[in-house]
Amino acid sequence: MNVPDKMKAMVLTGHGGLDAYEWHEDWPVPQPGPRDVIIRVGACGLNNTDVNTRSGWYSKDVSEATTGGAYDSVGEEDPTWGGRPITFPRIQGADVVGIVVAVGAEADTGLIGRRVLVDGWVRDWSDPGNRDKTGYFGSECDGGFAEYTRADERNVAVVESELPDAALATFQCSYSTAEGMLARAQVGPDDTVLIPGASGGVGGALIQLAKRRGARVIAMASQAKHESVAAFGPDLLLPRNPGNLRAALGSETVTVVADVVGGAMWPRLIDVLERGGRYTCSGAIAGPMVELDLRTFYLRDLTFTGSTVIEQKVFHDVVGYIERGEVRPALAATYPLSELREAQAAFIEKRHTGNIVVMP
Repeated sequence: MNVPDKMKAMVLTGHGGLDAYEWHEDWPVPQPGPRDVIIRVGACGLNNTDVNTRSGWYSKDVSEATTGGAYDSVGEEDPTWGGRPITFPRIQGADVVGIVVAVGAEADTGLIGRRVLVDGWVRDWSDPGNRDKTGYFGSECDGGFAEYTRADERNVAVVESELPDAALATFQCSYSTAEGMLARAQVGPDDTVLIPGASGGVGGALIQLAKRRGARVIAMASQAKHESVAAFGPDLLLPRNPGNLRAALGSETVTVVADVVGGAMWPRLIDVLERGGRYTCSGAIAGPMVELDLRTFYLRDLTFTGSTVIEQKVFHDVVGYIERGEVRPALAATYPLSELREAQAAFIEKRHTGNIVVMP
């Protein structure tokens, strides 16, 4: 396949607001290393990692909710998910679907012409299970907010699906994150899972994947989004912020809270967990600083699990769920790649249900 020398790309120039992005129409197309593939990007989904990395929200200098704007102070040593600096300029975008158009000298030529998804977790293939040696696509290396991107062949999976590119671009980050959370919390058929922020990409994925495991699911979302969230199949829908959560739950017994929200409501989520319950977390969009009564934690025999770097098998499991139709996409909107700033502004406003995707 013919691959040009230059491409269009949205390039992040440093930490800051949306003006930290620059649009380029003559950015160099990446060249493959020995085990790499070059992918013509069909679509790339947005996620909170893009926003938080751009703004530097991961830094311990920041204690407020994810706003998407520039912060007054961002630590130079810990502005990313891994607590380390990244190199600029950087092309973000982890949720890539596209066609392999070229391969490196040692890569499988049979991948050329195949549609693939990219695993967001970039492994050190000499030690692939080591979380400390793991990076993220679009953070520690360039990602998919461009016409072409590069990935190690071991980090892609051919996907056999009739879904269009935009729909497929809703899965990787949200569903792998959700599946990793549920696996860490060992969710099964005997569980009732409470999901705050259920209208977001990860929230909708949590509903579907917890149901797939046979669990009972209670979703929390703003009243205006209840109809769209109901399409994911929760057993019970509650308001986003009920005044009395325990009363709103009625006779329901919560064994697991799967949370990407955090913020002021966090203590109430912990209070409704039954004895021996589990809390699993992979985000804090409403604020990372929370108040915990340690007596609730230890007297009720609770277990807390953080979930970020997931096992290799999770990505391939999710691809299998897609191919078998066991999960459904939640595509809220598409934007041209050149309008990434507008797309990310809409993403930050959180008026949508599901995922927003950009198309080169």
